[in-house]
Amino acid sequence: MSIITKLAIAASLATALSTAAFAQDLSGKVVGFSQIGSESGWRAAETSVTKQQAEERGVDLKFADAQQKQENQIKAIRGFIAQGVDAILVAPVVATGWDDVLKEAKDAEIPVVLLDRGVDAPEDLYLTSVASDQVEEGRVAGNWLVGDVGTEPCNIVELQGTVGSTPAINRKKGFEEAIAGHDNLKITQSQTGDFTRSKGKEVMEAFIKATNNGADICAVYAHNDDMAVGAIQAIKDAGLKPGTDIKVVSIDGVPDIFTAIAAGEANATVELTPNMAGPAFDALAKFWADGTEPEKFIITESKLYTSADDPQGEYDRRKGLGY
Repeated sequence: MSIITKLAIAASLATALSTAAFAQDLSGKVVGFSQIGSESGWRAAETSVTKQQAEERGVDLKFADAQQKQENQIKAIRGFIAQGVDAILVAPVVATGWDDVLKEAKDAEIPVVLLDRGVDAPEDLYLTSVASDQVEEGRVAGNWLVGDVGTEPCNIVELQGTVGSTPAINRKKGFEEAIAGHDNLKITQSQTGDFTRSKGKEVMEAFIKATNNGADICAVYAHNDDMAVGAIQAIKDAGLKPGTDIKVVSIDGVPDIFTAIAAGEANATVELTPNMAGPAFDALAKFWADGTEPEKFIITESKLYTSADDPQGEYDRRKGLGY
């Protein structure tokens, strides 16, 4: 993905979400929102914050939950087109298979904004994409582990996200880039946990059984915090100490991972802000006002948090956001 510009989201999530005083009034606008589903706490927070941002601007938000199925998203988008909505927000469940429905929206002159995930489709089929740099997220996580481990040997097990999704592809890529050249660090097992706690726990249990009851595992890298929380439970069930016997690094910055960090059961997380809708609505407001085309990629910050960053305070700041 070619990054044209960067949008820095404020370090304090509470501040970043308090945009009501600056939000443009979009009363009368109807916007469809096709959400992947609710596979994680972060996803639930994104939904909650998107509804909040719409309400602050007077937007009539039409919400559709795809339950992790692309066919449901395509059906919802076609439904929005038939309703004649003013714009469509979509968090795509996978990267491919969008050309036809996006062209239908373009032919209907309905701008589409991608949220938090990209698609493999011509860029002229959507107005803009608001997302983190997912490769950078993986890179930040990997760089932390490189620095923490030093020269000690470290076998890593990886909990991947949904197969074919852009976060899974990119977070893996960035992490591998970070540990490349450090021969003491290697990924020994990698399997999808589908971004869920239950699957993350199940896969981590299998990893532990296959590695001398976890004795051969130095660290687990999870593509999201929910899988990491599931992995932490599996590590504890095996009689090991997560965060000590097996290091835990993941991505998202959901409240529960900060509880785990505060308890010493996780080591690091890379924040993914759930406020993708605020920048999306701002871009749409300018587009509707005078036809201003936004930058194609609006990139949010990838911030690392460890035990040195007041994890209990971070939990308190996030717990009311719908996670």
